[in-house]
Amino acid sequence: MDGSADLRTRLRAVVAQLMETDPAHDLAHLDRVWVNAQAIANDQTDMPVLLAAAYLHDLVNLSKDDPDRHLASRRSAEDSESILVNLGYSAGQVHAIKHAIEAHSFSANITPETPEACILRDADRLDALGAIGVARNFSVSGALGRSLYDPADPFAANRSLDDLHFSIDHWKVKLLGLPGDMLTEGGKEIAQRRITRMIRFLEEFAQEIGSPLPTDWTNL
Repeated sequence: MDGSADLRTRLRAVVAQLMETDPAHDLAHLDRVWVNAQAIANDQTDMPVLLAAAYLHDLVNLSKDDPDRHLASRRSAEDSESILVNLGYSAGQVHAIKHAIEAHSFSANITPETPEACILRDADRLDALGAIGVARNFSVSGALGRSLYDPADPFAANRSLDDLHFSIDHWKVKLLGLPGDMLTEGGKEIAQRRITRMIRFLEEFAQEIGSPLPTDWTNL
């Protein structure tokens, strides 16, 4: 068992057949997570485990407004087991992959306990940052019918943040804090570069709508 191109091709084929996709969770997302994961990994990383976890982590993909969203990673892990056995993974590898899948999710709140689980969590969160992160945020918000921002108070200076209704609010609720939540050194470095791009976008966005950007949105 290795991290060969053939294994990746087989995993992609399985996911393409089984995974329900949305604008931010599709094969392109899985490909990017795998690229991120490889950038963070080191010589001690179990690459076949990481490869499978990267491609199966969203096997069960529930909408962000689904009340069972927090269970998606557990269901993905459960559904991955038979796939992994058929691909020739050992019992120990299957256990490791399932843990990494379960622990990657923000909403599941499960602590990653292995290097591969830490890498997958960081790799997945990196895809919410940078230019791709901006695109995914607005794509998902549009699909859910959320407004771009609150024209009366774009940056929630005098109201509570509400990312169920306003796309920009999600930046402050979650995205801008992701770099400080990275578990790997590689993840932290990449996240910092990507968040710098996002802050530049916010500064230009604020200028274009004529609303000052509060300092607590940029002093991270």
